[in-house]
Amino acid sequence: MTDNCSRKSYKKITIYTDGASRGNPGYAGIGAVILDTNGSCIKELSEWIGIATNNEAEYLALLKALEAAKELGARRISVYADSELVVKQLKGEYAVKSPKLRPLFMEVQRLKDEFDGFTIGHIRREKNARADMLANMGIDSGLDKQD
Repeated sequence: MTDNCSRKSYKKITIYTDGASRGNPGYAGIGAVILDTNGSCIKELSEWIGIATNNEAEYLALLKALEAAKELGARRISVYADSELVVKQLKGEYAVKSPKLRPLFMEVQRLKDEFDGFTIGHIRREKNARADMLANMGIDSGLDKQD
C-alpha cells in the first residue's frame, strides 16, 4: 500500500477511487487519492487484491478509501469514481443484482452512514488518471510477488 502524503486530521475531504482488473475476473488492484479542501494530497492508496472482477475492484477501492477517510478523522466526504455502475447503485438509480456485489454495496452503505456528509459522483476516466494509475500499480505489485 502506498502512503506518501501528509498526515493530520481533516474534516472534509475529496476522494477519487478506481478499481482495475486485467481480465474479468482477473488480476486486480485498487487505487485512491484523498485530497483536502485545497486539493492537496492527504493520502494515496494502491493495493493488490488478488483475483476479482472490475466491479468488485471498484467497490473494494471505495471501501478502502472510506476506511482511510475514517482514520483521518474526516466527517464530510465527496467521492468521485469512473464506475457508472457503482455510482448509480449507491445513488439508488440501479439495483444491486449481483450476489458478489451486494455485500460490498452493503458495507459501503454502512460506512458512508458513519460520516456527517457523503456525496458520490461519476467522472470520466481521463479525470481519474491518478487513481487509475494507483490501481494498476496495485496489480503490478501483486504480479511482482507472483514471480
